[in-house]
Amino acid sequence: MTRVIKARHLLTALVTVLTLVPPAASADAGSTPLTGHDRGLDSDQAYWTGTWETAPSGTAPALPGASIRNVVHTSVGGSAARIRVSNRLGTAPLQLDAVTVALQEWGRPTSPNATPGSLRVATFAGRRSVTIPVGQDMVSDPVDLPIPADANLLISVHTPADSGPATYHRSAFQTNFLAREGDRTADEPGTAYTVTLGNWYYVTGVDVLDAPAAGSVVALGDSLTDGTGSTSSANRRWPDLLAARLRMLPAYRRLGVLNAGISGNRLLQESGGPSALTRLDADVLSRAGVHTMIVLEGINDIKGTPEQTDPLAIEDAYRRIVVRAHARGIRVVGATITPYGGYGAYTESREALRLTVNAFIRNADLFDAVVDFDAAVRDPADPHRIRPAYDPGDHLHFNDTGMQALADDIDLDTLLP
Repeated sequence: MTRVIKARHLLTALVTVLTLVPPAASADAGSTPLTGHDRGLDSDQAYWTGTWETAPSGTAPALPGASIRNVVHTSVGGSAARIRVSNRLGTAPLQLDAVTVALQEWGRPTSPNATPGSLRVATFAGRRSVTIPVGQDMVSDPVDLPIPADANLLISVHTPADSGPATYHRSAFQTNFLAREGDRTADEPGTAYTVTLGNWYYVTGVDVLDAPAAGSVVALGDSLTDGTGSTSSANRRWPDLLAARLRMLPAYRRLGVLNAGISGNRLLQESGGPSALTRLDADVLSRAGVHTMIVLEGINDIKGTPEQTDPLAIEDAYRRIVVRAHARGIRVVGATITPYGGYGAYTESREALRLTVNAFIRNADLFDAVVDFDAAVRDPADPHRIRPAYDPGDHLHFNDTGMQALADDIDLDTLLP
């Protein structure tokens, strides 16, 4: 570890344990205050910035004895990193006996190989192994590795025993890797990683030190934010494309972008993972350096089973999100719900509800700003549908071109005061 990191972060030798709202908690559960570690432990409270996130969506069977190599994409860079690992949805203490971080082999987003010389061991309170209690996340000590912006990292974990159901993110839209036997976390060549995975296991975030940025913005959403319809392993979800726009700005206006989308997610009910209200603290309010959140949620409440037929219930959920975010000094940008005419669950009554909710988002003066995704992507010839050029074929999600249209519609000036 460099002298700079030692001097600034002597206190971070103690691991931070983030106590999160458990899955069964009420949607009105109180917010957990950010700790000094999360805000940087420094007088300007700006050293740690979130560069990547995924939101736990459920559990999968444990992979005892295996090594998992997660591939994650940074939005902003920094002089060092810290890694967030999770047992948030597990049922027994999670033992990880090795966690490493490396830069992925440059230009090969589906490769398990690390860039030679870049692999580092992540420690927790100075130890290589960590046991994570049920329902909690842990944050590593600072890892002395310069982190580039717009780059892929390999975060490898080894689970020596069966710790019960594994907290994971189901739909990564990124090729990840599995070595079935043994601790291969320190391997630079990825030859032992012979199995590919479409999920992220245990890892839920990466923060960077001294990023040339003003903080971060979190995208809270469902499959439209998670990336369904976009090209896998290409980082063309709309939050990734928003990050590319933000990197063009001067540092004082630049923001890291954190993707808290979960496919199937709903505002009010558990579906495809904890509801937006239940997971707000863990996935948004406790993340490092958050200035703003963008909320694109509600289509699954409208079209899901059971469907939500009362617009007042959806509107109340938005109000509760805004109140809790404002209590932390976080701005909230409301996004209108995009069209889905032609999708199997489309009905005229559900469409009427979508239009009512969108009118509320635009006109209620609840949000600090509004991004009108509906207007940006609807087909002028049939406004109940998305433009054919944006449609991957299911009439609900977005291809890469549609994702770009969403990212381009965001007024960057609304993301910072």
